[in-house]
Parts: sequence; C-alpha cells; structure tokens
Amino acid sequence: MAATKLQAFWNHPAGPKTIHFWAPTFKWGISIANIADFSKPPEKLSYPQQIAVTCTGLIWSRYSMVITPKNWNLFSVNVAMAGTGLYQLSRKIRHDYFAETEEAVETEQ
Repeated sequence: MAATKLQAFWNHPAGPKTIHFWAPTFKWGISIANIADFSKPPEKLSYPQQIAVTCTGLIWSRYSMVITPKNWNLFSVNVAMAGTGLYQLSRKIRHDYFAETEEAVETEQ
C-alpha cells in the first residue's frame, strides 16, 4: 500500500522527478525567511519587497490552480507567501501610520 502511494508520488507529473516539484520546494525558503523576519522591527521592513512577495503569492496561487496537472506544492507555497507578505505589510502600515495616533492617545491619558 505505502509502496504504491510512494510510486504514484514519484511518477506524478509534478513529482520529484520534475522541476514542477523542486521549484516550489525551494521557493519555501522565501516564506521561511519572511517568517523569520516577523521578529524584525517594522521600521526595517521594505514596502516594495513585501508588496512583491504578496503579489507574487496571489498571482501564482491563482495560476497554480489553472495549470494541468494541479500542483498543490506550488499552490501552498504561494498562499504562504501571500499570507506572510500581507502580515508584514500590515505590521509596516500599523507602525508607519497608526503608531503616532496610539502614542498621542496614550499621552492624553
């Protein structure tokens, strides 16, 4: 049973014998690096970089559902990229545009 599932995975059109497996697998490094940056101060984050990560994730996650064969590894890595990019953008926006408002409210009290 396990051997047939492993063989099916190995021989899948988006399996480990193809670039369609390895490209998204290595792309996980970008999402992992973005997760590692969650502890980075928001002022050190880059708008262009996080917008690029978010847009790439959104565009390619849609594309991965249109192509044949379905590549779930490509879909999942791009959803992760979009999610981490959106989170980092929200941190940067809150820091740049809403931190002053929060500080003003705190000083009034």
